[in-house]
Amino acid sequence: MHFFYSPPMLIIYIFIIATLDVHYHGKVQHSFFRQLSDHSTFLAPINAFIYLFSAVPNAAFLDERLFPEVKPLEENWQTIRDEALALLSDGAIKASAKFDDAGFNSFFKSGWKRFYVKWYGKAHPSALKYCPKTVAWLQQIPNIKAAMFTYLPPGARLVRHRDPYAGSLRYHLGLSTPNSDLCVINVDGESRSWRDGKSLFFDETLIHYADNQTDKGRLILLCDIERPMRYIIPAWINRFFAWLLLKAAASPNEVGDKTGWINHAFKWLYYIRILGKKIKQKNKVIYYILKYLLFIGLIYLVLFSWY
Repeated sequence: MHFFYSPPMLIIYIFIIATLDVHYHGKVQHSFFRQLSDHSTFLAPINAFIYLFSAVPNAAFLDERLFPEVKPLEENWQTIRDEALALLSDGAIKASAKFDDAGFNSFFKSGWKRFYVKWYGKAHPSALKYCPKTVAWLQQIPNIKAAMFTYLPPGARLVRHRDPYAGSLRYHLGLSTPNSDLCVINVDGESRSWRDGKSLFFDETLIHYADNQTDKGRLILLCDIERPMRYIIPAWINRFFAWLLLKAAASPNEVGDKTGWINHAFKWLYYIRILGKKIKQKNKVIYYILKYLLFIGLIYLVLFSWY
């Protein structure tokens, strides 16, 4: 009986409750087994805490009046667009040539490209060099923690996914877009289309995807903006975990830019992923048996490493 009230079991209970909270955060859910292995499950206790103290509504898209600080970006969107178009023309907005972008690696196969301006810290040296005006305006908005230019080519679609960390909200500023309802982002079952010079705010921990069924690429400024929190202590806790977890996921544009430890490790972990894909191609049954045996093994280690 003591086992069911032991510290490791309390950890398991917390994870179960928090995972259910994350799973049902919104109207659209992954399947049970997809959610079980999704990265949002591993951060579920942190995210459940953040949802509890969030000062913004639980909604797919958020009213831009909640974020008046982004007005300078909207007012100067054409200059930001010009810097982004120059980068795109020069081939600087691109997929990573190495396994050093764990957060967005799966998007590259769709043709999606990016150029990091900043990532939970100072602006990349390459950004200071190639888009100094965009950097200058972003530096005036401290609660924008990360920013990048992203390009979605004609006919491309990004798969349904959740972003792992609830401590930020996603901000998109349209720069050079199709200005069409055939180029959309769908968040929790609701669709919006991008327009040049216009802003979109949404909760990226809700299941979402992007779809560009036009003959023109979509170029935007994508930002992580700190989620407003009720009370100062939850806000501090949010900033701590953002510093601890997301800063470690920094990815470079070119030599000289910072690479976080997660992306230093990712190139080695990716070889394991490639092996898993090969096993899945040959025999899906064996792949899923091995996958869930691994999960069971990790749970076993948590339960019995205390004894």
